[in-house]
Amino acid sequence: MMCKEDGRDPERNDSTADDQGLFSALLEDSAEDLYENAPCGYLSTLLDGQIAKINKTLLDWLGYRRDDLAGRKRFSDLLTVGGRLYHETHFAPLLRMQGEVSGIALELKTADGRRLPVLVTSTVKTGSDGQPLLIRTTVFDARDRRAYETELLRARQEAEHERERLKRLNTTLQNTLLPPTLADVPGLNVAAHYHIASIDEVGGDFYDLFPLAAGTWGLFLGDVCGKGAAAAAVTSLARYTLRAAAVYNPDPAAVLSNLNTVLNHEYNGHDPRFCTVIFGLLTPDGEQGGFRVTLASGGHPPALLMRSDGSADYLPTPGGQLIGVLPDAHIVTTTVRLDPGDTLLLHTDGLAEAHTAQVGGGDRFGDDALLDFARSLAPTTASDTIDAIRGLLDTFGTGVDDDTAVLAIHVPQSPSEEQP
Repeated sequence: MMCKEDGRDPERNDSTADDQGLFSALLEDSAEDLYENAPCGYLSTLLDGQIAKINKTLLDWLGYRRDDLAGRKRFSDLLTVGGRLYHETHFAPLLRMQGEVSGIALELKTADGRRLPVLVTSTVKTGSDGQPLLIRTTVFDARDRRAYETELLRARQEAEHERERLKRLNTTLQNTLLPPTLADVPGLNVAAHYHIASIDEVGGDFYDLFPLAAGTWGLFLGDVCGKGAAAAAVTSLARYTLRAAAVYNPDPAAVLSNLNTVLNHEYNGHDPRFCTVIFGLLTPDGEQGGFRVTLASGGHPPALLMRSDGSADYLPTPGGQLIGVLPDAHIVTTTVRLDPGDTLLLHTDGLAEAHTAQVGGGDRFGDDALLDFARSLAPTTASDTIDAIRGLLDTFGTGVDDDTAVLAIHVPQSPSEEQP
């Protein structure tokens, strides 16, 4: 059994004495050792830049002996040509004015001519009278940081290149989903526009005007739910299904019912897809140059009819349900006559859903404002209508957060009917 005197443990006293001796030894050696072998470079220079003292760490980085630099070289002599120029024009003047300059990126020139990227911090030491005595400089090895920045820049460039490639791909894909040219219908003027809200994603809006039997043309305009590749696939399926179904049976209600069956069959699992669409059948009506238009809507915003007398209103297509949601969508048709001077405008909801202010979301443009806009245009032509809508979309700026497709059909008046 170990004895204790005065309540103290002799073994513990020996351990404490050893710790104190080690600590004292570290204190005696640590100051100089820390300076010489610090994880960063240290040097002291006179006010003219002549090196007075430099630690081993910086000497090892540069590949010099102490006698090569101390009392022989200036700090600026260690810099590359560009670094010396920056030192003389910026670094040194700022140091004189402020007494300290920190975190400046420079490049040192090693003994074998290599470049060493570093971060430099310098402070001016002053005497008791406030007069500058010397300059102390700390140098941090920035090779790992430079390599990281280089890699970051490379990754950013690759990401930008990939984004540009994706933009081109999206643009190409978007173009394949739209008709290259609209059919030329005798006795009609037709114009269309597609406004892309984001170049990073493919939208789901689509439209077309195409011939059917002699003297009959089909037209449609729609909007698929969602964006991206999945929406593009549904858009492509919808476009070609509408065209094929119209050839088989051009009745607008039958065409939309056919599309509803296809979408509901193809997308009835974990990722249901649907669209809104309006389909129309155009046929000449009478000797005065008018046209009869029969429209069926599957949950789509109603078309705008702008008359030659300057009036304008929505053309109601009641009862239309979203296409692809239910096995049997309820679809009804309506028929209207376009007289000379009249213009019919079909549009997707991106137009009415746009926000009027670019900052803070703004107010929704809305159906009433769109109707007022149409009334301000009437009477108008197809091309003038599309030009006006393009100008309207431009005023919204980033307030247009959904793609917008518009299709305008105008029956021109004969020269004798045109108003002066």
